[in-house]
Amino acid sequence: MNKNNIFFRNMMFILLSSIGGFLLSFTGLSIGWMIGSLVVATLLSYRKPQFLQTNEQGISKFWTCIGQCLLGIELGQKINLSVMSVFMENSLAIIFMLIMSIIFSIISGYVLWKFSKTDMLTSFYGTAPGGLTAMPSIAEEVGANTAIVSIIQTIRVFLVILMIPMIVSYLLVTPHHSGAANSALMMAAPEFQFTQLFWTFALVFAAWGGAILGKKLKFPAPWTIGSMLGVAIFQTAGSSMVGHDLIAWWPTTFMILAQILIASSIGAMFHKNMLIGLGKIVNLALICTIGFILAMFGCSFIVSKLTEITFVTATLAFAPGGIAEMATTSVLLDGDSTFVVAVQVLRIIVVLLFLPPCFKFIEHYEKKKVELSG
Repeated sequence: MNKNNIFFRNMMFILLSSIGGFLLSFTGLSIGWMIGSLVVATLLSYRKPQFLQTNEQGISKFWTCIGQCLLGIELGQKINLSVMSVFMENSLAIIFMLIMSIIFSIISGYVLWKFSKTDMLTSFYGTAPGGLTAMPSIAEEVGANTAIVSIIQTIRVFLVILMIPMIVSYLLVTPHHSGAANSALMMAAPEFQFTQLFWTFALVFAAWGGAILGKKLKFPAPWTIGSMLGVAIFQTAGSSMVGHDLIAWWPTTFMILAQILIASSIGAMFHKNMLIGLGKIVNLALICTIGFILAMFGCSFIVSKLTEITFVTATLAFAPGGIAEMATTSVLLDGDSTFVVAVQVLRIIVVLLFLPPCFKFIEHYEKKKVELSG
């Protein structure tokens, strides 16, 4: 199969997959493009129509790298002066939340691994609260079952998005809309200005440099983590020099494209034997996720009692859901949306940087234990 034919089939696969994302985007979920595209890509890979035949590794890695790099730029831009200021003011509470997130994640993954037929890495990456878009990409790099990781991550995100806003608004507060103007300012993409375009190119260059360095340093998913760190360092340094946050022209279309490319790449690698023993895995994933959410409520209560942070703000900041969803909910419930965004962003960064090496250490320890017992 020549390169032009492969490129055409890859493009057709991605475009058809994006139809699912487009349809699910009407639900209003920011991850709708990811989930919808993943579902259609998985179905296409399962049915394997002749005009879309791909190799066993799915579509070209080129598309995955672009999607991961776009995701890294999106996350890296969120590390700005405002986030750093919030961290300095509430460092102890945030560190406590991040440590507990890691502990609960490892416990959930360990339970899923011990009581289901899935392998260790798939269990750990499936329960890690690093985001539906990021975790399957990293799981792919280490050889975990990306289909199961995606399913477990989807279950967690949906449970968090459905349960937490409803419980918080029903038991604690009455929703208000006084922050609507602030919400629109925070969530909407900035209008295009020609000067912002220069900063966009600068961040793309920083992301590319970070990804290349990440590959040399053997980072997991270097096109995500390397580009994220490159943009974060460049963004923070540039903003510090001018004394205010620099804003790049970065429309939401780029994040939509990242979700489509990553979801299509994951779905294209699907094959039937990935679903062996899925029923028990899903049931255990539900139990682990509900346990995670309940533990989060307990930790949020402790933080609210020991600090001046409200229970609503602590709950939404600690919730293992999406940044956009939790930030929007915090505005509607009169929480501190800046704090929520800061903690959510820092949690994802900590999870992406520290959990993969931790999982690798646990895997190495278990292998050594098996060898000694054998």
